[in-house]
Amino acid sequence: MPEIVIRPKTLEDARWIEQLLVKKWGAKTIVSRGLLHDATGVPAFIAEIDGERAGLATYRFDENQCELLTLNSEKENHGIGTALIDAVRSAAKEKKCTRFWLITSNDNLHAVGFYQKRGFALSCIHRNAMQLSRKIKPSIPEIGIDGIPIRDEIEMEMLI
Repeated sequence: MPEIVIRPKTLEDARWIEQLLVKKWGAKTIVSRGLLHDATGVPAFIAEIDGERAGLATYRFDENQCELLTLNSEKENHGIGTALIDAVRSAAKEKKCTRFWLITSNDNLHAVGFYQKRGFALSCIHRNAMQLSRKIKPSIPEIGIDGIPIRDEIEMEMLI
């Protein structure tokens, strides 16, 4: 398997980050727990393989917590997502965070399994939270992966 290099984002990555977020998330903004975040304006790590950008993790700090806002890999099953999670977790440890957490939607069953395999545990299901999220970001679809209605936010955490 090719070597994955993880590095912090730079100014030269700005256009690529915005394009990736729009492609994968429909906008550069992300909603979690009723808050709108500009994912281009938060810390981020870039994964590279053979000098090419292959993944992105955006995150934010809030007191002693670190929230993973987005995680995207251009090539699945290459270890990119895992390497990015490890980098964010290390950054959270350096900031003395005690909790590393994320939100995913109820239709994203693949993500739930992926995160559990990497040490995250289900911590809360916020029923019907997507109603509020759609008021903040109307582009969030009603129907998601495999035709599952997108209704709930699934909160997952890892204690550090």
